[in-house]
Amino acid sequence: MAPSSKAEKKAAVDAAAWMFNVVTSVGIIIVNKALMATYGFSFATTLTGLHFATTTLMTVVLRWLGYIKPSHLPLPELLKFVLFANFSIVGMNVSLMWNSVGFYQIAKLSMIPVSCLLEVVFDKIRYSRDTKLGIVVVLLGVAVCTVTDVSVNAKGFIAAFIAVWSTSLQQYYVHYLQRNYSLSSFNLLGHTAPVQAASLLLLGPFLDYWLTNKRIDAFDFNTPSMVCIILSCTIAVGTNLSQFICIGRFTAVSFQVLGHMKTILVLILGFLFFGREGRNLHVVFGMIIAVFGMILYGNASSKPGGKERRSHSISRSSQQKHGLSESSEVDEKV
Repeated sequence: MAPSSKAEKKAAVDAAAWMFNVVTSVGIIIVNKALMATYGFSFATTLTGLHFATTTLMTVVLRWLGYIKPSHLPLPELLKFVLFANFSIVGMNVSLMWNSVGFYQIAKLSMIPVSCLLEVVFDKIRYSRDTKLGIVVVLLGVAVCTVTDVSVNAKGFIAAFIAVWSTSLQQYYVHYLQRNYSLSSFNLLGHTAPVQAASLLLLGPFLDYWLTNKRIDAFDFNTPSMVCIILSCTIAVGTNLSQFICIGRFTAVSFQVLGHMKTILVLILGFLFFGREGRNLHVVFGMIIAVFGMILYGNASSKPGGKERRSHSISRSSQQKHGLSESSEVDEKV
């Protein structure tokens, strides 16, 4: 296949993976909002456990059909990933409860610089000036859109700190495990989803009672609410899978940067469905800045030198032996 054809095919698959993630993520936000606002189902941690239980069922069926091949993930790596992922889920829920919406949004924005730091420290990634500028512009635009009141307290700050670092580590680990153990997105989900489902369904009801002072066994599971729960779990399979696909194809930082497109899309849908409510000039201005930043980041990171991994595995003598220039072997584009 010609290089241009390969590049076009990769671009098409990348775009499809990203659109899959956007559609499922926005869809699950809408369904969960209806479930919680309309039917009063406020058990977010338990619901996430049900999401992973459904995802586990999907991986079991696909393995039985032969679409998922046997693979190996060391137990310590699996436990580390599940620890990061579960702390991320619980931390984000607690952070939202204990902090103002403004500080919660700032905490979410800070995941990008934390993810950058993880890539710089562990993967020796180097970012060009234009790539860094693109990230800063995205952060500025989304901050203008979403950050309103900002108040912080000690326990809220601790919850946000745990949420930010655990989420960033979990997303970094998705890319790390797929790369280091040659795992597909389906393979990785097949290893992690059952453990996450079991742990969240075991601890979820207690955590939700602590957070909401409501017991899940007292909830009225009527037909409309059950339909919403089943729909949420079904969409969550796509959300979980698309997250692993996107982080595997891109990186945690790119996933975070492009992820703010979902924030912009949710705001736009809010404008379309709820008219002028929330349609302020600063929100529209923030959207324009954020979209410009995403375009700038995509452009800069795709250029040679925009985002590269420094490799120390090849010695200078080996390069000279094979007649390779130092820059072509030391800097590997990611």
